[in-house]
Amino acid sequence: MRQTFYDDDHEAFREVVATYIAHSVAPSYPQWEADRLIDRAAWTDAGAAGLLGMAAQEAFGGADVDDYRFRCVIAEELAFAGATSLASGFALQDDIVIPYLLEHATKDQLERWMPSLVSGETISAIAMTEPGTGSDLRGITTSAVRDGSDWVLSGQKTFITNGIHADLVIVVARTDTGSGPRHTLFVVEREAPGFERGRKIDKIGLHAQDTAELFFDQVRVPAENVLGEVGAAFGYLMAGLPRERLSIAVAALAGSAAALRWTEDYVFQRTAFGTRVGDFQNTRFMLAEMETELDVTRAYVHAAVLAQNEGSLTTGDASKAKWWTTELQERIVTRGLQLFGGYGFTEEFPIGRAFRDSRVQSIYGGTTEIMKEIIGREIERRHR
Repeated sequence: MRQTFYDDDHEAFREVVATYIAHSVAPSYPQWEADRLIDRAAWTDAGAAGLLGMAAQEAFGGADVDDYRFRCVIAEELAFAGATSLASGFALQDDIVIPYLLEHATKDQLERWMPSLVSGETISAIAMTEPGTGSDLRGITTSAVRDGSDWVLSGQKTFITNGIHADLVIVVARTDTGSGPRHTLFVVEREAPGFERGRKIDKIGLHAQDTAELFFDQVRVPAENVLGEVGAAFGYLMAGLPRERLSIAVAALAGSAAALRWTEDYVFQRTAFGTRVGDFQNTRFMLAEMETELDVTRAYVHAAVLAQNEGSLTTGDASKAKWWTTELQERIVTRGLQLFGGYGFTEEFPIGRAFRDSRVQSIYGGTTEIMKEIIGREIERRHR
């Protein structure tokens, strides 16, 4: 049972993505993993291929097309290539930073920043998480104090995706608006005095992804680098979370599909006791379970993507997609690794790398427990 989700334009775009991966990603990805850093050329090559900032206006180099199915195609192709670290970086730029700018930036800000984001010459990050705060955004302590027409920003952020490479960082900070502290978004550029990168965090997965600590020591931010209204950031963040969580769900779905494909290919090539591993009943049962769960999940995620395109994706529905797909990805990757046997526990096969890369999916962007709390609160409100 198949439903039409992609059209000819998406499939033609898939060929562009596949060509980009073959030329600019696959030959270098093992070295990036060893170096714990992706070459910036991967970004400019992606920009040249039209893979970044498609939702941006044509005047800024984009395609002015905000159809999330194109992002799904990129997620799928990068997942099948095992390039999850790069997929994570692209998702941060295309699904979080660029939408915030398109929604809240002034015309001058868009003209300053958007063209180089679309071309891949500028790499971006968003700095929300702090050492003492994870999913609790209200606990942010990084602060900014007005000084004339400027703001002076101080604080520390951690677990920042693209943190080492980032030329442009949207920083969430507390500001005093006169009626108590409120959150505001500030755009900090690479060369700003007082802005320093700390260590590149040594993670158990996503090795090539440059996740970092960031420090802001009396960073002077000009008024023209305030994004949106002063004190309005919390509302912006809440409005952006459905897309962010859908992004993670789409990546998890793509990663699950890739893991199942690798597993199927392996078990019908590998023999044990004179029989293909895929011919054992237990293997067939495991494959049947994985494929069924994946197909059912795909239907929900595709519906969520279409809702995103229509502007009707709710926080609750995005939370359901996020927690379910990420937990499913962990199950499918773990089962796949089991069927690979000892080879699955090596770096030689992509299933082993997927095992370590997928574990963070149920943590960042809001943990599974936070997703369930959001959904549970919606249920509770219906019974008041």
